[in-house]
Amino acid sequence: MSTKKATREKPAKSTAGRKASSGLSAEERAAMKERLRELKAEERLDKDRAAGERALLEKVAEMPEPDRAMATRIHEIVTTNAPGLMPKTWYGMPAYAREGKVVCFFQNASKFDARYATFGFNDTANLDDGNMWATAFAVMKLTAADEKKIAALVKKAVT
Repeated sequence: MSTKKATREKPAKSTAGRKASSGLSAEERAAMKERLRELKAEERLDKDRAAGERALLEKVAEMPEPDRAMATRIHEIVTTNAPGLMPKTWYGMPAYAREGKVVCFFQNASKFDARYATFGFNDTANLDDGNMWATAFAVMKLTAADEKKIAALVKKAVT
């Protein structure tokens, strides 16, 4: 009689039909992958304004309307009112940074299949107004009055 134990191979577990356990939607996972690619290229882009702007404009060109028109106009507003901010992409979205840190960004509605686009600010923006203030704004379309508000907010953010 042999004293060796018979070894059994475990059957491979099937993952078919299982939901990803990350809790992220496909769109969110895509944005995270995009951010990883951006981080790899970021050192070069932070020093090259033209490359950052090219990357941003490529993302804008991929957007469906009306997101593309809003992103284009917001790009014009931001670069006119805060020329010191560096255009770049951030999670695949148009963004504007100072010293490598994103100050403001445009999230197109189609990115996450949302009802509206968003123009937002990160904590590096100087928007402080008492104990509570808005840092993101829903954008359905841009009127002349909306453009003035965005211009004023961008100017305040960088002062």
